[in-house]
Formats: sequence, C-alpha cells, structure tokens
Amino acid sequence: MKSLFKVTLLATTMAVALNAPMAMAAETKAAPAPAQPQQAPKNAAFTNEDQQSAYALGASLGRYMENSLKEQEKLGIKLDQSQLIAGVQDAFAGKSKLSDQEIEQTLQSFEGRVKTAAQEKMEKDAKDNAAKGEAFAEKFAKEKGVQKTKSGLLYKVEKEGTGEAPKDSDTVVVNYKGTLIDGTEFDNSYTRGEPLSFRLDGVIPGWTEGLKHIKKGGKIKLVIPPNLAYGKNGVPGIPPNSTLVFDVELLDVKPAAQADAKTQADDKTQQSAQAAKGKSAAATKASK
Repeated sequence: MKSLFKVTLLATTMAVALNAPMAMAAETKAAPAPAQPQQAPKNAAFTNEDQQSAYALGASLGRYMENSLKEQEKLGIKLDQSQLIAGVQDAFAGKSKLSDQEIEQTLQSFEGRVKTAAQEKMEKDAKDNAAKGEAFAEKFAKEKGVQKTKSGLLYKVEKEGTGEAPKDSDTVVVNYKGTLIDGTEFDNSYTRGEPLSFRLDGVIPGWTEGLKHIKKGGKIKLVIPPNLAYGKNGVPGIPPNSTLVFDVELLDVKPAAQADAKTQADDKTQQSAQAAKGKSAAATKASK
C-alpha cells in the first residue's frame, strides 16, 4: 500500500507545515526553548483527554474527506460517502473487502480519473474564460478614454502624473487592486496596508507595458488579456485564461542607478552594523 501511505504522509506533512510558525531567527542563533503545548478546553462529552483527542482527529479527517468529495464532484466524479466510511470501519476492524494490492491498483486508477477530469475541466474553463474575457474587453474598449496597444492591452489613464515614465529597469512603488472580470477581488495592496515595490521588468507583461503610460503620482486602469497575464494555466486564485482588471496608483519611480545605490547603501549599513557588533563582542570577551 505504498501509494496510500505516501498520500497519508503527504497530508500529515502539509498539515504540520501549514500550521507551524515561520522560523525568522538566523540559523546561527540558538534555537528558543520549545513552547509548552496549550491544554485544550475539556468537553463534557468525553471522559478524558485521549478520547477527546481521538474524536478531534476523526472529525478533522472527516472534514478533510468531505471537502475532497465536494472538489471531486466539481470534476464530475461522485463517490459514495457510505462506502468511504465502510472502508475506514473495515480497515479498523481488520476485515477489508479489498487486498492491499487491490487497494493500491484501485487508488492508482482513481488518481488517473481525477487527473483526466481535472485536465478536461481546466481546458473547458480556459475556453469559457477566454470567450468571456474577449467580450468584456470589447465592451471596455468602447468606454471614453480607453486605449488599446498592439499587444492587446487595454488601458485608461485616470491621472497622468508628473516626471518621466518608468523604464523596464526602474523600480516602481505602487498601490493597486486586482479583480477578475466578474468583480472577484484576488489581490489588494490597500487592504494589506502596504504598497508593492518591484522592478518593472519583473512582473507580468501587462504591468510592464501598462505602467509606462503614466508617471509618478499617476493612476491607470488596466484590462490585461490572458497572454499578457497568467495564460492558459492560471495561478491559485486566478483561473486559466483569465482577463484581469487592475486599478493601479504609481506612487514612486526609482531609476535603476538610484535603486542600486540604495541597495548598496543598505548592504553597507548592514555590514557596518554586523562588524560593529562583532567588535563589541570581541571587546567584551577580551575584558573577561
């Protein structure tokens, strides 16, 4: 039952990783003492902690499997929940209707079905999203002030800004909101409370091209076709072949030389601080 064991191990690893705190301390520092586990509040339905822990583990597994079944239904695969529960019960009772080999072969076949169904759904979604995106872009293009570039990018300058337009090698600082064409928001620097800073040539082509149409202090609305965004594969939160809508405010433009100089200055400051810290430590050790 190698494949089943692998899936279980992966699920456990992911659960631990997703709930573990990020290690921010430098590797050279001594690891802090592990925090004492918090005592779970006792529920009157259980006579002891072990009973409650066992139930919590089962409930967590049940919710995970329920969500999995719902996701599989979206792919057109509807599994019998009663058989799933029967399989768990029979395994605990040591009287499974399937041999280990049959379980492994069945799961391998099921994995193939899921992959095929997921691929078919992705292709269908990509086709549908492309058609909807084209219709949205066609409508947006008719709005007053909207421009269309040779690449297919649509943009509307809401405020031009001042100074020079950013170049590929410049670092820009922006606030923005990104949505799908149905208004679903997938990213927003305003709600995060922190602008985004990046080299202009380090993002999706629609941004690299679009932000060159405004200057510092400017605002622009971008409607970016899939080929200038995340294409037919999409990314988490953005379905395949999605046309994206961005409202962007260009807060600052840092020319490449200026940005590099600031980075070098920050590096030197950090190196000086580390050197001073080292000298202080050495002096303390010598005085002892």
